[in-house]
Amino acid sequence: MPDERHPGQTQHTREHDKIRSWAEARGGEPATVPGTEHGDRLGVLRIDFPGYKADNLRRVTWEEWFGTFDERSLEFVYQEEKKDGTQSNFFRLVSPEREEA
Repeated sequence: MPDERHPGQTQHTREHDKIRSWAEARGGEPATVPGTEHGDRLGVLRIDFPGYKADNLRRVTWEEWFGTFDERSLEFVYQEEKKDGTQSNFFRLVSPEREEA
């Protein structure tokens, strides 16, 4: 059965190239929230998109970002398009190993 996608549908991946391409297509750059570090490891991961007031984010390299992403066994949940068909910047990082409350 073909893989049908619908506007507003969320998808998930762990593929670095797919995540990076998705973010860069939206002008996004890898970032972290300062003050959330764990020793010398990155803390909360984010993607910094242009036009959003993200003064509290610190840009990092994709290598650093994906190192933390993999270390924590995270999944990238995202939308390509909103329900109205316009490009979406929605994403979240989830840990499949943690139970959802």
